Amino acid sequence: MTAVKTTETAAPAGGNTPPALPPAVTGGARKRRRRGGAFDRALPYLLLAPALIAILWLIGFPVVSVFVTSFRELNLGELVRGEIVWTGIDNYVTVLQDSRFWDVTVRTIVFTVAVVVASVGAGLLIALLMRVLTPWVRIALQVAMLCAWAMPILASTTVYQWIFDQNYGILNKTLVQLGFDSYAGYSWFSSGTSTLSVVGLLIIWQAIPFLAFSLYAGLVGIPRDLYEAAGIDGATGWQTFRAVTWPEIRSLLMMVTFLSTLWDFKVFAQIWVFREGGPSGESTTLPVLQYLEGIAKSHFGVAAAISVLMMVILGLITFQYLRKLLQTEEGKL
Repeated sequence: MTAVKTTETAAPAGGNTPPALPPAVTGGARKRRRRGGAFDRALPYLLLAPALIAILWLIGFPVVSVFVTSFRELNLGELVRGEIVWTGIDNYVTVLQDSRFWDVTVRTIVFTVAVVVASVGAGLLIALLMRVLTPWVRIALQVAMLCAWAMPILASTTVYQWIFDQNYGILNKTLVQLGFDSYAGYSWFSSGTSTLSVVGLLIIWQAIPFLAFSLYAGLVGIPRDLYEAAGIDGATGWQTFRAVTWPEIRSLLMMVTFLSTLWDFKVFAQIWVFREGGPSGESTTLPVLQYLEGIAKSHFGVAAAISVLMMVILGLITFQYLRKLLQTEEGKL
């Protein structure tokens, strides 16, 4: 009997091992996987690129434009003629040699520090108070703060102007009714100090809702077990705040303080609406000075130089906050 030849290959003993693929096939698969892996890693950045470019354009271009303008003699004549006149650092020299600039700078820093300390302190106290209030009282307080927060700046500034009005203000009339006859016809805007005090009170009133809500959100997130443990150990209210509350909200408190510093340092509308930096320029701050130089006098190059110096001063003021924020556990890079 003749044996029949077959082309089938004998299967391995196990019977389950698939035949090996040619080297060309496996190499191509590895190349496709490498190409796919690189594309997958780059895909998030490609998706974020349009938004990042838009943000850099909207934020970076104005900053660069102000910096470039600070080295130009930009005024109405130059704008009309379409000329570009470079002055180097002359604008900075003019600003830094002006004694009024330094007086206004010191006034702005003192005003900012006072307002930030008062507003953050008041916001923290109200946030702590909301933790112990009954639900209905807390809701009423929160609604009142939301109404104050929602009021437009110009509207609230007008209300404060009427409250502190010399002849028709409710404050003077109330003080007279209480027996303080010297406040009849008293002018709260006769000096720069009193004017900035009223403006500072308005800014504090406007800032408290945001600060109180932000800090209250941080307080709510603190586990109650920590307070119960402190109560079992016999800790007083101050000791509980220092050992439990403060470590938990320190980073948040630093952040809202940093934001308040940024906002209060560049306050313009309230000061300008009250007395336009008066009387006699005694309530002028750096944003008002920048407006007077740029818009009123059309010295846009000098105003740009003031803007750059404002950014430098603000960076120096907030440097310690940024450094401490990066040193906290949540802010470590």
